[in-house]
Amino acid sequence: MSDFTHINAQGHAHMVDVTTKTVTEREARAQAFVEMAPETLLMIINGQHHKGDVFATARIAGIQAAKKTSDLIPLCHPLMLTKVELELIAEPEFNRVRVTSLCKLAGKTGVEMEALTAASVAALTIYDMCKAVQKDITITGISLLEKRGGKSGYFKAKA
Repeated sequence: MSDFTHINAQGHAHMVDVTTKTVTEREARAQAFVEMAPETLLMIINGQHHKGDVFATARIAGIQAAKKTSDLIPLCHPLMLTKVELELIAEPEFNRVRVTSLCKLAGKTGVEMEALTAASVAALTIYDMCKAVQKDITITGISLLEKRGGKSGYFKAKA
């Protein structure tokens, strides 16, 4: 069981001790896709949604979610994020919105979960704001795009 850092010698889940780790700059990028009908996407793009600016609301939700990741994922460390950025891009050719998040800090543990949480919650917020217009919106492709820093160094997802 030693391959799993969140499991101790007795086989119990625990928070990893990062006390002796070196503080390094770390960042992670994640993405999610929100697929919808062309009419729903057009309503968002043209600012005609009756609930207001869908992208602005989703962006704020993603930022808040990144800051609250340790409240949602039991073994995550609370982190002092120094940057959270969300980009929401309408892709009409695919009838979807691409949600990309970036989280950064100088710390002892990575920010992958924060980036994934930010992208996921921003995507869920788009769904929540649009569900009255369309119920069959789909969230897909939630994934880590890349990470930098820490013991494992650099990771980039395969294209």
